Amino acid sequence: MDNTKRFNGRAADYTSGRPGYSEQLISFMFNECGVSSRSFIADIGSGTGKFARQLLDKGSTIYCVEPNDDMRNTAESELSGYENFRSVKGGAEDTTLAAASVDHITTAQAFHWFDVKKFRQECSRIIKPDGKVFLIWNVRDMDSPLNKELFEIYSKYCSDFRGFSGGIKRDDPRIAEFFENKYERVSFDEPLYLDKEKYIARCLSGSYALKEGDKFYPEQMQALEVAFSKYSQNGIITIANCSVAYFGSIK
Repeated sequence: MDNTKRFNGRAADYTSGRPGYSEQLISFMFNECGVSSRSFIADIGSGTGKFARQLLDKGSTIYCVEPNDDMRNTAESELSGYENFRSVKGGAEDTTLAAASVDHITTAQAFHWFDVKKFRQECSRIIKPDGKVFLIWNVRDMDSPLNKELFEIYSKYCSDFRGFSGGIKRDDPRIAEFFENKYERVSFDEPLYLDKEKYIARCLSGSYALKEGDKFYPEQMQALEVAFSKYSQNGIITIANCSVAYFGSIK
């Protein structure tokens, strides 16, 4: 399947269920990494704008580059109130942005879909000298019994499941290749507290999750509801999670 089409029809669940990212991470980027309210940032694979919103709130100008029409249109609806928001129909390997036009580049929960070599070439083309690239994920704590059980549910019913975050690993070879082994890593705890509606939306927002009408969709949904009943307290379930960023310069 064309990776740009994997999120067709998932924008509503993505908007409702997907979390933002640790505010500690945002503060770290602005206080320690040279990002500022004056920065022009390309957020590649920006989806519905979850991460971009947090940068927009800090005053930076954000080019939200997203190839999927459903996701991009939702971002335009969600973020249209920001004067510093720019919506761009483009992809990781062809952003359509001008050469040397951005101070920094971010990509949240998306790098694992990219062609590493072509993405690096495009980043090198559009970023200004001394700019930084940030590869960001919300990473589940796999010591958590809930996350282990969810992993087993998706493995059993969802043929496209390759692991959370596309199966990306800590210090994954793809990350090392992109940065040519010259990068730093930071991690900040960011547990997710979800009611049942948001929990279900979060579960269904994954590219691998079955949709209504798919074979085994009822079995998937029953298993997800059983997990909620098992692990929730007072109507809230806690998903152990942290926000992780790999970052460095590529010029």
